[in-house]
Amino acid sequence: MALPDFLLVGAPKCGTSALHKALQGHPQLFLPEVKEPKFFLTDGPPPTGGGGPGDVPTWGEHVWRRADYEALFAPAPPGSLTGEGTVFYLYDTEAQRRIHDLVPRAKLVAVLRDPVERAHSNWSHLREAGLEPEADFLTACRLEEERRAGGWAHFWHYVAQGRYGEQVEHLLGLFPPEQVLLLRYRALRDSPTCTADRVCAFLGVETGVVRGVPRHHVRPDVHGRSSGLDPEERAAALPWFADDVARLEEITGWDLDDWRR
Repeated sequence: MALPDFLLVGAPKCGTSALHKALQGHPQLFLPEVKEPKFFLTDGPPPTGGGGPGDVPTWGEHVWRRADYEALFAPAPPGSLTGEGTVFYLYDTEAQRRIHDLVPRAKLVAVLRDPVERAHSNWSHLREAGLEPEADFLTACRLEEERRAGGWAHFWHYVAQGRYGEQVEHLLGLFPPEQVLLLRYRALRDSPTCTADRVCAFLGVETGVVRGVPRHHVRPDVHGRSSGLDPEERAAALPWFADDVARLEEITGWDLDDWRR
């Protein structure tokens, strides 16, 4: 069967695209050109209507048929490890279960970013794309519960996606720790080659091969039409994540004081 040996599971706006691109250059790894096939996000076809702005076309991009998903990995050279990256696999606990059911021995990599920065970058991305109707970041976050109830897709869940502690806790209830690699976004940003080597060592392939990570994918918070996150916005958003940051520290042993400031 042509199924992946590893998955880049998230989170969105945390440099997964950059890591995916960098790993494509490793001769012992194969990642298809189709990034984010989203196969494990549904058990069958995705929705065909409803959702938020732009959700229907995005759902139409899902590679949800197993034969089509396996075909993505069929061109892999013999002996190479295959993988793909879909940023919502960490957030979606049902997707985690589907991964465990189909590829229980897969190795999983997640890059985690300061959750307030991540949420703001997510909101800014959708504003710049002309999809986010709410011009105020905090108001958009406060609309999240209503939007989720209305069936808006994962990318609109600015706060919930950044509650990594509960997501990682669920993941480690399914997979042993030796199959899960958690990375901090700042490591990917500040030491991209070393971080890529950590991923290669985790996957069991040669290190020192990936020479860099595309910088335009890994950058400070926001560029473009939207202004950056201001201190007042950050202070207002921090309480949404405080308990979960503590949970993630307990799970990982990381010091996340910089996420609290």
